[in-house]
Amino acid sequence: MAVGELRHDPTRAALLGVRLLPGRARRPFLPVERRLAARARAVGPAAVPSAVRVTLRRARAVRPVPGRVLHVVTNSLPFKHAGYTVRTQKLAEAQRAAGLDPHVVTRIGFPVAQGVLDARPLQIVGGVPQHRLLPPWLPYGQGAVLARNAELAGRLVERLRPAVLHAATDHANGRVALALRAAHGLPVVYEVRGFLEDTWLTQRPGRGPEDPAYLMRRALETECMREADLVLTLGAAMKAEIVARGVPEERVLLVPNAVDEAFLAEPLDGAPVRERLGIAPDELVVGTVSSLTPLEGIGTLLHAGAELRRRGVPLRLLIVGDGPERPALLRLAAKLGLDDGTALFTGRVPHSQVREFHAVLDVFAVPRTDDRVCHLVTPLKPVEAMASGVPVAASDLTAMRELVEPEVNGQLIPPESPQAWADALEILLYSQKRRAQWGAAARALVARDRTWERVAATTRRAYRTLGCA
Repeated sequence: MAVGELRHDPTRAALLGVRLLPGRARRPFLPVERRLAARARAVGPAAVPSAVRVTLRRARAVRPVPGRVLHVVTNSLPFKHAGYTVRTQKLAEAQRAAGLDPHVVTRIGFPVAQGVLDARPLQIVGGVPQHRLLPPWLPYGQGAVLARNAELAGRLVERLRPAVLHAATDHANGRVALALRAAHGLPVVYEVRGFLEDTWLTQRPGRGPEDPAYLMRRALETECMREADLVLTLGAAMKAEIVARGVPEERVLLVPNAVDEAFLAEPLDGAPVRERLGIAPDELVVGTVSSLTPLEGIGTLLHAGAELRRRGVPLRLLIVGDGPERPALLRLAAKLGLDDGTALFTGRVPHSQVREFHAVLDVFAVPRTDDRVCHLVTPLKPVEAMASGVPVAASDLTAMRELVEPEVNGQLIPPESPQAWADALEILLYSQKRRAQWGAAARALVARDRTWERVAATTRRAYRTLGCA
């Protein structure tokens, strides 16, 4: 963000001021920094992104190491826990098991800019090298930051000599990878994990698709898709959108969200976690594991839960996760009378413990809103729940139809309709046999089509078409 832009954004100006303090002086302000960062995330990016082309002065072809992959991403585990970072990690681990040599490089300044003061340039996570670009200072302005990002990544490329650059959304990562291709002669794969310009638009009430910031983001994403040697994406709806933007269909491959073998192990006994949470054995539990953002539609689930309680259904709601919407959801739960223990908010849990919470659930809920981005992007969390043998009740959205087959492995329900959700959940909750059958079918589908091993094999074949694996 440029200095001029900061004048119109006091939250980010204050946040930057705290982050520029030297280490010892900054420590007393860490609580303030966390509050400012949360506020900045809640309002979303405010400025039109820079469209300056990212270039490297230093251009030198490298002799690539066969099978070596450099994933160019925004953030990663263990400092950021989200579907995006889990996907990066699991894909890289599966590629490593398949005989590739994956490395990950995160965006310039991560994770120090997020308050992690003792980050190191190299960290091994799950056997995968994670490279951090940590200059002593960051330049002002988006274009200057991206140029510096590309410069530091270029030095890493010269050391590692990867055979392929695998960038994941957003466009900043794609543009850096394209600059590295121009400088070093390496092929670029651009992985579209979402349409973040549409997510951005939902966070800006009153703005529409004619907004200059939205149009610029969309144009930059489209440019990365068209310029990449190959585009990977998560589902059929996303592929259709990418092809509609002018990318030849044969250059777009599907690499869906998936699970590793741990999720396909025998389902766990939910009794210990139920006891810890105070849930009686005869109570029915509907819940979700999710980032708590407006797009997830958790408010619809709370309203439906309140209606089911009025009908006398012995229901508990289990909301696992955290995010900017959590305070509003807690207030809504209190308003609906669900703060008596009916609605349980656990906060974020380690990914390694997610299956323990799946074991508590009778139904996994995906009440996403009726927004364009929700119709396009297939989430990871319901795939993991299906692997655990839990039937899924989801909003009837295009992307969810790629996962949920009604009356076979789950149910599709009109989005943003608490009454429809209450009616559908009541029928499902009172049919244990149906839940068991649908859960088994969901698990079988994931085991057949959606493992990281299969996805890694797909990426390896994709790299081979580019002559680099």
